[in-house]
Amino acid sequence: MSGNITRRGKSSWRIKYELPRDPATGERRIGYETVRGKRADAEKALREILYKFDHGVAVDPSTLTISDYLHGWLSDVAPRKVAPKSLERYRGLIRHQIEPHLGTILLQKLRPADVDKWLLALGGTGISIRSVRHAHGVLRSALAHAAAIELVERNVCKIISPPKQARTEIEILSADQVANTVRRLDGHPFRTLAVFAIGTGARRGEIAGLCWSDLNLDGATVRIERSIEQTKEGLRIKLPKTAAGRRTISLPTSTVNALRDHRRQTLETRMQLGLGTLPPDAPVFGTIEGQLLSPHLITNRWRRAVKNRKLPQVSFHALRHSHASALIAAGLDVVAVSRRLGHASPALTLGVYSHLFENSDDRAAAAIDAAIGENIQ
Repeated sequence: MSGNITRRGKSSWRIKYELPRDPATGERRIGYETVRGKRADAEKALREILYKFDHGVAVDPSTLTISDYLHGWLSDVAPRKVAPKSLERYRGLIRHQIEPHLGTILLQKLRPADVDKWLLALGGTGISIRSVRHAHGVLRSALAHAAAIELVERNVCKIISPPKQARTEIEILSADQVANTVRRLDGHPFRTLAVFAIGTGARRGEIAGLCWSDLNLDGATVRIERSIEQTKEGLRIKLPKTAAGRRTISLPTSTVNALRDHRRQTLETRMQLGLGTLPPDAPVFGTIEGQLLSPHLITNRWRRAVKNRKLPQVSFHALRHSHASALIAAGLDVVAVSRRLGHASPALTLGVYSHLFENSDDRAAAAIDAAIGENIQ
């Protein structure tokens, strides 16, 4: 839709705008309104009219509440920007953390003080700082759209920041623990999956989405091209968020050997069951029938393996961290580590593993000594 403004008098303006075509005849329709005041008043009125028709808002935007706006944003805008799994999280945060505190406030009346009071109230409910920050992020994203279409003058969530989250040490297995973990998993169905996670640093969803056609065992490489996520509607295949997420990485010899054994055992079992050979698009770590495993199931199986095989009490994601730690300890630079992990940028890698790079700084001085000589005068 479009519209324009024409001066009618000293302080009078006519707004002309297109209406939806007549549903019966398809004929074009034009609407007119007169606004008294400054041109800025007429411009604001036109924006509100266009918003109403473009977004199907049944009330005048000046009386639109936070709840009304967020429901429209969830159904109309957010699905174009985030994956279904994230959208589920957004709905939960809006329903439980935002609407009970801010829902009845008029969108155009929301002030920084309201956001500040809301964040303090959330902190008193006992939810984690991480959840508070997520809720703030959702509201900030929604208000950014409202500001972009000039429904509000500013995004007040940019003014009031959420509480900072204390930095926690990431879980990492030492080299001895990695070797002991793999040894204790001998004969366990989860062993190859764990070896792959440690050897590649792939994410849980990426491992779930890995197909046999993604592997080049002779060339010792693997292509990471997709991920699996669990939604209320079931499993969903999604592409990496960034170009860096789609990557080809080299495989350690130990990982190649484990994958060869896993493939052989899978083929033998399928033949015994009369299922035939493995199709190229069969998941590497799926069911024997070739069905995908859910990321949640991978986590649950890891927890059971930790308990039954008396492994270090760490999460499955710690295997990815352990991979990164081994790369950094081996002297790989942050760019190389970032590319292997599929991070969007080296800055993200530093944000997660900066303390590990700091711990390796003593090698820098040794490298300079080796280059120029320790006894130079």
